[in-house]
Amino acid sequence: MAALGFSGSWLIFSCGTKLVAVDTTQSREAFVFDCSSAEKKPKSRKDEDSGAAEETGSDRVLAFCTSPSGKLLALTDDSKRLVLFTCEPSWRCISTRFVVRRCTALQFSNAEDALLVADKSGDVYSFSVAEPQLEGELKMGHLSMLLAVTTSPDDRYIISADRDEKIRVSRLGSPYNIQSFCLGHRQFVSALLVPPTHPRWLLSGSGDGTIKLWDYEHGRRLQSCDITALEDAPTAGDQEVSENATVSRLSCSADGRFVAVLCERVPALQFFTFHHDGEHKLVPHSRLPLPHCPLDLTFDPEGCLWVLMDCDDVPLQVYTHSQDCWERNPDKSHLSTVMEVFREHWGALEAALRASARLDHLQKESFDNVAAYLQKKQQRLQEQQRKRAGPRHANATKKTKMVEEPSS
Repeated sequence: MAALGFSGSWLIFSCGTKLVAVDTTQSREAFVFDCSSAEKKPKSRKDEDSGAAEETGSDRVLAFCTSPSGKLLALTDDSKRLVLFTCEPSWRCISTRFVVRRCTALQFSNAEDALLVADKSGDVYSFSVAEPQLEGELKMGHLSMLLAVTTSPDDRYIISADRDEKIRVSRLGSPYNIQSFCLGHRQFVSALLVPPTHPRWLLSGSGDGTIKLWDYEHGRRLQSCDITALEDAPTAGDQEVSENATVSRLSCSADGRFVAVLCERVPALQFFTFHHDGEHKLVPHSRLPLPHCPLDLTFDPEGCLWVLMDCDDVPLQVYTHSQDCWERNPDKSHLSTVMEVFREHWGALEAALRASARLDHLQKESFDNVAAYLQKKQQRLQEQQRKRAGPRHANATKKTKMVEEPSS
């Protein structure tokens, strides 16, 4: 679940049932939207006739996304709302619609005429932006839970990733036409990113601890990088990082120069850059140790990196790139104003992240049951041999006694 994001100059964060926006460049009143007080889903005639109880949710924000221009924002919550906002020149709720099932990811098309919604059942719906009252249109479906969705920069393809390690590339105009599959991850695919400077490349992050670079149009893997195998791998306290650190977030700077990778419960961020030439197109750039484990991150339009950390004292920190390394920037303008608003909602944000940030439940357990099968088979064979040997042994004993018995 994304907890941080930028829409133009607005820093967006979700905390429980609320979405909060703070301007990072000028003094403007913060915007707060509370889903618990939003429009309720009207009861259908079918439910009224059957007397079915009204379905209720926790109203917790599940996901949000911003449009490429930064002028639109959409969120979905646990009560199956899909709320569309305009951010500029001022915040305004455009529409509140309802989805069929709880959603896991949202994505605006680059033309900003459609909003793609992925849900837990594996379906992707398209909702109109120009006609914000229309219901969604079912576009495509996977056989397992969808975890990420994005589009190609030309809106030609929709790229979706699921719990079963699959990345599917479909034609957005006719999603039943599958262009390719990007296969190779060994666990669920948790993050997708098309770099703005490389529109034909796709980055994917997974629960197997790797990020992979693809030529997605042809389903060809260009490179794979194991995050835990990089030099100077960090440790979480005195305990070493698990063998497969889950990649939970990929974020790219606006100029496309840097990609930041966040792994669950790893107190560091890994940065990469892109090279057009050579065998290795994805090149590790640097590693930024952090005082606490990061919960989420995002780049602002100026290229500064905002990091949300598991810390009560200073939960939000800003880093800038200088002299080929990343350094903390406590003097960024309007940071104090942002922190004041942020602290007002930190309690609710912390509770929401504790409840939903972990991806451990998506891990698939692998085990070898062949050894257990062979052991049980051997036990069955031994038992059968004992049963067959029992009568023969009894008959042999009886004959021996008859031979040894003296005649009268």
